[in-house]
Amino acid sequence: MPQFKFHGRTDHGQAVDGSLVGASVDAIAAQLVGRGITPVKIEEVSLGASSLKKIDKLLGADKVSVIDLVMFCRQMYTITKAGIPLTRGLRGLAASIRHEHFRDVINDVADKLETGLSLSRSMQHHGDVFDSLFVSMISVGESSGKLEDVFRQIGFYLERDEDTRKRVKQAMRYPSFVLIALVIAMTVINVYVIPPFADMFSQFGAELPLITKGLIGTSNLFVNYWPYIILLIGILVGVAVYYLKSEKGSVDWGERKLKLPIIGALIEQASMARYARSFSLMLKAGVPVNQSLGLCAAAIDNPFLANKISSIRQGVERGDTLLRTHLQANLFTPLVLQMVAVGEESGQVDDLLEEVAEFYEREVEYDLKTLTDRLEPILIIFMAVFVAILALGIFLPLWNMYDVQTGGR
Repeated sequence: MPQFKFHGRTDHGQAVDGSLVGASVDAIAAQLVGRGITPVKIEEVSLGASSLKKIDKLLGADKVSVIDLVMFCRQMYTITKAGIPLTRGLRGLAASIRHEHFRDVINDVADKLETGLSLSRSMQHHGDVFDSLFVSMISVGESSGKLEDVFRQIGFYLERDEDTRKRVKQAMRYPSFVLIALVIAMTVINVYVIPPFADMFSQFGAELPLITKGLIGTSNLFVNYWPYIILLIGILVGVAVYYLKSEKGSVDWGERKLKLPIIGALIEQASMARYARSFSLMLKAGVPVNQSLGLCAAAIDNPFLANKISSIRQGVERGDTLLRTHLQANLFTPLVLQMVAVGEESGQVDDLLEEVAEFYEREVEYDLKTLTDRLEPILIIFMAVFVAILALGIFLPLWNMYDVQTGGR
């Protein structure tokens, strides 16, 4: 069916723009009226514009960011707390959202609500926007009558998780730029700097130092075999991507990440914080323990840790205690184990896990602040070695040639 762009106004006079798929202009107008929108202008999207939208979708323009979801949760918290009907609140919220795909998703959720589906079931049809953890939390909120609290908790969880991600990316920005600059410098030196010196040295026919021979050999490799180098790099990248996307490869890499020097401990602390935060969030909302563990396994972005959490869930379903299953996982730190033990005894696992999450988040924040200080000496040493090899490889033959010309004086 063709796609139509529309411009209209809500019952409160607020302007609304968007797009819908329908058989005709009249069908689109009927859909808009059903949503409480008075259509002002409806026009069919041209073939070129439709193709452009498909290209944008392939490039990820339809992806809903975490920030969009955080704002959605905050607004829904206000709407539900004020007692505004969900359908009406979602319609008004959709009218104020600029993200076209997210606006269409919210309108579709409102349409499904009007057909009698629950909010969680309506959101479940849009797994690309609302993941299983989000939907399960909303389902618990609906059944317990505390939907506004659930929206507030989800918004807080998503915001803290995104903040940690941003801090990690920011801390890794400086080392990444340095490594990229070194790769570019090595390429330029091998292609444009060393070949003229190699030609000059060959004219004298003198015996070259080993380090100079190595530089010239590397330069010849870059200059004469660069298509094969690019092909080899492409093959290696393709094999690596294929392996990491496989089940075994993703689990292996998930385990190795935790053992990386310097940043491995940071990744582990961030993972522990995320696990404790999500587990605490779901227990507070009233999600059963086994279901909470399953959702934690799906929410964590490390397949190795996800398998460990799944094994904990299986142990709990067999009747083991949380403490024993966490001990058998052979992964969690003594702090987490102590908190789980005390929480089980006192019946406050959710509160104590929240304390664990806050502790690890503070640790991650501190380690991120000192990460650059720890990486900087390594980068400086690496750059110094690179410069020293380059300088010695070029200047040692020049000094030898000078000695030959001056007779060793």
